Amino acid sequence: MKKIFKLIFKVFAKTLISFLTKFNVGRYFIDQLSNFIFYEKKNIKHNNLEFSFYTPNRLNFFRAETFSSKEPETLEWIDKFEKKSIFWDIGANVGLYSCYAAKSSDCKTYAFEPSVFNLELLAKNIYLNKLSKKIVIISLPLFDSLATKSFYMTSQEWGGAMSNFGESTDHQGKPMQSKFKYKTVGISSDQAINLLKIEKPDYIKMDVDGIEHLILKGATDTLINVKSILIEVNDNFKKQAEDVEKYLIKAGFKLENKKHSEIIEKSPSFSSFYNQIWVKQ
Repeated sequence: MKKIFKLIFKVFAKTLISFLTKFNVGRYFIDQLSNFIFYEKKNIKHNNLEFSFYTPNRLNFFRAETFSSKEPETLEWIDKFEKKSIFWDIGANVGLYSCYAAKSSDCKTYAFEPSVFNLELLAKNIYLNKLSKKIVIISLPLFDSLATKSFYMTSQEWGGAMSNFGESTDHQGKPMQSKFKYKTVGISSDQAINLLKIEKPDYIKMDVDGIEHLILKGATDTLINVKSILIEVNDNFKKQAEDVEKYLIKAGFKLENKKHSEIIEKSPSFSSFYNQIWVKQ
């Protein structure tokens, strides 16, 4: 029944929009409606800190609505940062955790996000929360080396995830059913520091849906001064899980804990995903 309703609504909406675009007044109406939707915001509060995030679709509304409950372990981890540290948010998406770290711990934050669809919202969320002086956006994807490869995406919506650079595999290590792709330049963490003159991180959050282990492979020098790293790992993706452990132990880290929220635990697709927190020994 739900599918039938969605199909009817889609046909109706497409017909209406097609009719309206034939007239200047119709195009004006669509523009005003689009602007109203895109600039819709949700205000949230966590640990007595207030934030505002754009919610142009259901996904971003969900991200804002579940800010405190979807990944509480990530927020608790950020709360332990030393003030004025350097934080790398690798896979920043639309910037929720970048903004939280910059405001809660007064961190200098580097937000790595290559998705052309997420970059606009990321920049707007940073500006909306008056954090433009504290957060630097890096739109290059991180990889294990300098390379020009395809960036594969499973979604073209704002706030979408499940994308991958250089590897046409998904977060399970299986062939990805990409809906959109483009070629871009990727760079290793060590090269980002040496070539782009980015400050070395004290803390790293990494959530890139499948190539975490490849990014760690190119981060030998980057990890030297890192105090702690939070990295999302899928226990069922053995290659990823084993390589993440290998690279981090080699770099002098030990696993402190791994957690996920009740929301993730109840998700059939993501119950094997955990945020692992590693600390320097």
